[in-house]
Amino acid sequence: MFKILVVEDDKELNKVVCSYLMQNGYDAIGCFGASEAYDAMYGNIFDLIVSDVMMPGIDGIEFAKTVREINQEIPILFVTARDDLTSKQQGFQVGIDDYMVKPIELSGLIMRIGALMRRAKIASSKKLTVGSVTLNAEENTAYIGDEGIPMTPREFNLLYKLLSYPKKTFTRTQLMDEFWDIESSTGSRAVDVYITKLRDKFSGCEDFEIVTVHGLGYKAVSK
Repeated sequence: MFKILVVEDDKELNKVVCSYLMQNGYDAIGCFGASEAYDAMYGNIFDLIVSDVMMPGIDGIEFAKTVREINQEIPILFVTARDDLTSKQQGFQVGIDDYMVKPIELSGLIMRIGALMRRAKIASSKKLTVGSVTLNAEENTAYIGDEGIPMTPREFNLLYKLLSYPKKTFTRTQLMDEFWDIESSTGSRAVDVYITKLRDKFSGCEDFEIVTVHGLGYKAVSK
């Protein structure tokens, strides 16, 4: 059974969300703040986090940032009353995977969680297939049908990351932090160069495209 951590300071909403998740086959643990959530994470292994943003003390942005420092893979879904671009940018910049605005439909929450679980499973596997495109992480090889596509390790890793999380936007800073050495003096625009190379190499592919998200970064979208 998948275990979900719900971080929400509204006690009634926390109770409702946890109850609904358990009715739908998940094991949910509710916390009323980030500090309590940190304690819960020491004693449990969670598969996904649902977190509010506006919380007393440590807010959701800082909480997500700390989680990402110790766990790069766990999906994080923000549920918040704030529906402005700045809040969304801050969330995605610290590494969240999805964003819902209150009031939420609980059935919609279940669908979002299911999608994030599927993406996380794909990302942790060694082979990724999108239409006619196959990426093998063990061999660092890419194919369109039977045609091999020559790629550098960094090109492969960038594409694998984007395709593992379809429609998720990654900022240039996120990609730089993950795929370039911390000592590198290369500017974040180096990401643009690699994205251009990937677009060129897969220009004949009709299964996906790498889309520029103005002001944020890039995402892969299935056609």
